[in-house]
Amino acid sequence: MINLVVFDLDGTLVDSRRDLADATNALIVELGGHALSEERVTAMVGDGAAMLVRRALTAASIDPDTPGVLERFLTHYDARLLDHTRPYPGMVETLAALSRRARLAVLTNKPSAATERLLTGLELRSQFADVVGGDTNEGRKPEPNGLIGIIRRASVTPAETLLDGDSAVDLATARGAGAHICLARYGFGFHSIPTPLDAGIAVIDSPSDLMPLLDSTNNLESRQS
Repeated sequence: MINLVVFDLDGTLVDSRRDLADATNALIVELGGHALSEERVTAMVGDGAAMLVRRALTAASIDPDTPGVLERFLTHYDARLLDHTRPYPGMVETLAALSRRARLAVLTNKPSAATERLLTGLELRSQFADVVGGDTNEGRKPEPNGLIGIIRRASVTPAETLLDGDSAVDLATARGAGAHICLARYGFGFHSIPTPLDAGIAVIDSPSDLMPLLDSTNNLESRQS
């Protein structure tokens, strides 16, 4: 039985693609480049802000080692954090239902301050007993230390834990911690996952699909793409 559900943030819990793209393009234009499409920017998300900036500037033919670019991006993103970002349809109701059955947490590579502000602004923070950002001492995904720490603080085992993510980074994180994995096909990182998927990897098409996975790990082993 699953007693802990840990959510990735961008592309799993919330749809943040437009705000991330707008902030990225604001930086690119500020540095004299031409804006990238929203699709190109969102394909670069998943490994933290520093990697997003590096990938985007490289794609825009701008030196990614330009001094201060990460800080400038974070300033642009902070100003746009909640402009268009919203929970995926059905997520609020799913969290309410899940919270009556299991402990909930967030594990993201987004910086902690932005994560806390986003969750609070969307009125989601109270649902989560633990929130770990990518700038903590536990490190960033795909290193499993953040997930291992969440599991330890919840006093559960990896076998009782389900990580809900949308990318190859999340898949590697769950495997590193020995936890179950569920992948959101609706997320913008799903394209990064190698196929065919191995047995035991659950794939969902909407947040409500999570509920049946809590009852038994057998459901995880039988749900495949």
